[in-house]
Amino acid sequence: MKVLLLLVGILLHVSLQVSAVEMFEGEFILMSCEFPTFGVDQPTVVWTRSNLSPSIVHQRQTDGDELKDQNQLYRGRTFMKPDALETGELTLNLTKLQVSDTGTYTCTVRTSIGERTSTEERRVTDIELLVKERFPSWAIALLVLLVLVLIISAVLLYHFWKYFMPG
Repeated sequence: MKVLLLLVGILLHVSLQVSAVEMFEGEFILMSCEFPTFGVDQPTVVWTRSNLSPSIVHQRQTDGDELKDQNQLYRGRTFMKPDALETGELTLNLTKLQVSDTGTYTCTVRTSIGERTSTEERRVTDIELLVKERFPSWAIALLVLLVLVLIISAVLLYHFWKYFMPG
């Protein structure tokens, strides 16, 4: 019996897809999650980030998006295909990435069991997202200023070269 439980635990662990992605702020990401929803009764997909409260990033049910419990950091920035639950392609599109979006995103599928209203949850995918800051605008401005100072200094040095040379 213990061997069977250990084997089931290993299979569940192996079936969970985990990936890591690095992106820059301002970009968008498609976080892939696939689950065969054909023949599943009333499936719901929930994308979450456990270190947030509320933890829901996006939730899709058979009748459409359910975003009333969505974390406000993601309002207007998440999208899933309308036919996601029919095709099993549960990819989440997250736009206008921010450094604060860094974290682990989990795709979970909830399904109804039998005639009762009980549900079963299956954690399908974990995606670790690291959002990096682009080269800061103040650093770009400083570099441009430095280049301009060097160019102006070179022009002035060339122009007044005859005054520095003896003879």
